[in-house]
Amino acid sequence: MIVMKTLIFIFIILISGATAGLIHGTVNFAIVEPYLDQAIGIENRNLFESGEAEDTPEFWVEYDGYRIWQKSGQILAGIILGISMGALFGIVFALSKNSLPVNHIVKKSLLLAGIMWFTLYIIPFFKYPANPPTVGDSETIVLRTILYLSFIAISGIGALGFYFLSKKFKNNKKIISFISYGIFISVAFFIMPENPDEITAPMNLVNEFRLMSMLGVSSFWISIGIIFGLFWNRFGSDTVC
Repeated sequence: MIVMKTLIFIFIILISGATAGLIHGTVNFAIVEPYLDQAIGIENRNLFESGEAEDTPEFWVEYDGYRIWQKSGQILAGIILGISMGALFGIVFALSKNSLPVNHIVKKSLLLAGIMWFTLYIIPFFKYPANPPTVGDSETIVLRTILYLSFIAISGIGALGFYFLSKKFKNNKKIISFISYGIFISVAFFIMPENPDEITAPMNLVNEFRLMSMLGVSSFWISIGIIFGLFWNRFGSDTVC
C-alpha cells in the first residue's frame, strides 16, 4: 500500500512537472526567442565590425544550424527543467501542505507555487535580472552564474528556515518570522556583489527581454500550481505523507 502511494506521488510529480515544463518551454519559444534573435543579431554585427568573424555564407550556415538546434531543444529543456523543479515542488508541498492557510488542495498548491516563485525567482531576478546574449562578457559567465545561484540558495534556504521558525510561534506572532525574513533577504540583497558586466545593448531590448523572461518563468509556476493541485486532489495523495 505504501509502495502504491509512493508511486502515485512520483507519478503526480513527473506528469505535473513535465506538463508545466512543456508549457514553459512553449511560452519561451513563442515570446522569448524573438528577442534572443534580435540580441544575437546585434552580437553578430559587433563581431563583424570588430573583425572577430567574417560575414560569409559559411558563417551563416553554421549560425543557422546552431540556432535551429538551440530552438529545437527549447521545449525539451523546459520539460527536463520542469520535472526537476516539479520534484522539488512536490516534496515541499508534501511537507508543508498542512501549514498552508487555505482549505482546498488546488489553492494550497497555487499558494505554495506563488511563494516559491517569489523566493526562488522574483527576489533573485531583481538582484540579477535576466539579460540577452549581447549583455555580459564570456569571461565572467562563471562568476555571474555563481552569484545568481548563490542568491537563489540564500533566498530559498532563508525562506525555509524562517518557515520553520514561524511554526514555533502562535497566531499573530507568526508575523515575526515574515518580518525577519524580509530583513534577512534585504541585508543579503545589499551585501551580494552587483552584476560585473556593463549593459551595452539597447535598453528597450534588454527591458523587453526581461519582461518576456519573467512571463515565461511565471507561466511555469502558475502551471505547476494548478496542474499539481488538480492531480493531487484527483488521486487523493494526501495519504502519501
